[in-house]
Amino acid sequence: MRHRLKDVAERAGVSVKTVSNVVNGYQHVRPATRARVEAALAELRYRPNLSARNLRKGRTGVIALAVPELDIPYFAELARHVVAAAADHGWTVLIDQTGGGRERERVAAAGIGDHLIDGLIFSPLSLTADDLTDLDGVPMVLLGERVDHGPADHVVIDNVTAAREVTAHLIGLGRHRIAAVGAQPTPEGAGARLRLAGYTAALTEAGIGYDERLVAATPAWRRADGAAALRHLLASGTRPDAVFCFSDTLALGALRALHEAGLRVPTDVAVAGFDDIEDGRFSVPTLTTVAPDKERIARLAVDLLAGRLGGDRDAPPRELTAPHRLTPRESTA
Repeated sequence: MRHRLKDVAERAGVSVKTVSNVVNGYQHVRPATRARVEAALAELRYRPNLSARNLRKGRTGVIALAVPELDIPYFAELARHVVAAAADHGWTVLIDQTGGGRERERVAAAGIGDHLIDGLIFSPLSLTADDLTDLDGVPMVLLGERVDHGPADHVVIDNVTAAREVTAHLIGLGRHRIAAVGAQPTPEGAGARLRLAGYTAALTEAGIGYDERLVAATPAWRRADGAAALRHLLASGTRPDAVFCFSDTLALGALRALHEAGLRVPTDVAVAGFDDIEDGRFSVPTLTTVAPDKERIARLAVDLLAGRLGGDRDAPPRELTAPHRLTPRESTA
């Protein structure tokens, strides 16, 4: 049996309005009255009718997370944290895969469907700041590097600093022929360009010359791309003593290619990745990586969206940086 506010009010000996004030967190209820109402809520196991509440507010209680690829572990792990953070607001999360395609991203940015979602957390690859400005969609928080200082709130990590730190870690181990795997010269490759900039900065700071033969471009950041890039590097006669892969999935592919070539990790070639996905903690060897705080990224994004839905929709866009840490493991030990 689902109890109503009226049932709680009768149990606590107060008005329905007082129960509503307690349920909605209003602060002007006297402590003794609040305690009595909270006891009645617990005894009756009262659960608020979120659908009715959202209907009164003109809301659906649903937000969306739109990412390029769901089978990339980073996005899957991020989605888990977004769902957990959204639950604290009583929200359900609709997860959409755009494939990075322009038209699919436009549908997501426009709100997916009429009155289907209240807000959007969005990691675009194809759309630009101008595209997003032209769309009259739902309140939005951006993730990733494709659009910065744009028309919406934005949560990022410091890719340049993180890439410089992991490259400096490899240099500190005495490695000087460090390959960079995952470069992407296309407009969609903003994150790759930032990580390449950090890699290059660390080489310069150490007095190591940039060698374009050690930089491998990949069409995507999947395991197969990492394996193919390493096979191509080795077949060309280029022999790195370390490899910085711009994602952990690339690094896992690189580990496979190095194993096939009979090269030992880290004795012959040290390997580091980026993202700290769970797979890297169980690979052989375990994977040194940059660990973005995915839980913090999700929490910041959800809280920014809650602020927009709570009344500050017209405030200037904010850009927040989530922390990261370098996590050395066996692949560079």
